[in-house]
Amino acid sequence: MKAVHFVGAGCGAPDLITVRGMRLLQKADVIVYAGSLVNPEILSWAPSGCELYDSAFLHLDQVIEILERSVKQGKNTVRLHTGDPSVYGAVREQIDRLKEMGIESDICPGVSSFQGAAASLRREYTLPGVSQTVILTRLEGKTPVPEREKLRLLAAHGASMAVFLSASMAERLQKELLASGGYDAETPCAVVYKATWPEEKKILTTVGNLAQTLKESGIRKTAIILVGRFLGEKYELSKLYDRTFSTEFRKGTDSF
Repeated sequence: MKAVHFVGAGCGAPDLITVRGMRLLQKADVIVYAGSLVNPEILSWAPSGCELYDSAFLHLDQVIEILERSVKQGKNTVRLHTGDPSVYGAVREQIDRLKEMGIESDICPGVSSFQGAAASLRREYTLPGVSQTVILTRLEGKTPVPEREKLRLLAAHGASMAVFLSASMAERLQKELLASGGYDAETPCAVVYKATWPEEKKILTTVGNLAQTLKESGIRKTAIILVGRFLGEKYELSKLYDRTFSTEFRKGTDSF
């Protein structure tokens, strides 16, 4: 029996899908795709006659029914998710249901929006002397978060942070970011709407002005919010390319 291929479509630009993901789409007989988020241009890789199902109109049981039927009919089956399936992809529940049915699956990773947003801003999350940790999280909404992962507790670290699925809760988000003192009102942050899409918008602001910035922009969804001093201008140079630093491949020197 064939496996179901879970494919990360990337965060927007169609040419950011991986070569492996593109090839899986080119061979697909059936594609179940996240229509509310996946760039429709990515579906151009699908062959003529491929069956396309938009999961925005389906609940979990219907998705599983299509995947099960397709695999049992011997069809090459792709479940196409936005970004990278490992981050807010809701893939585990699908994989486990398929496993219960005796259907194998595999995952092709994709470019997440937190990566696409940093690339668009030309910023690096891990800067010497600034931050060596990246936190991927979201503000509690309809789906709860574990008590130990409340946003204010994570913000206390002052690390680089990418906040998903939270633009519609701007005032509460700002309050939680400031609550523990890990970030102050002047800490830089950025709102990136539809990272890497043609209609992408990038807004640089501060944590103290975040709620007002979001209100004025009208952005309430399909945006990621980046927070931290990595967005600023001050940092230390890395040791990796320091001329005085010896590595396995070169000997450090004090002279030019």
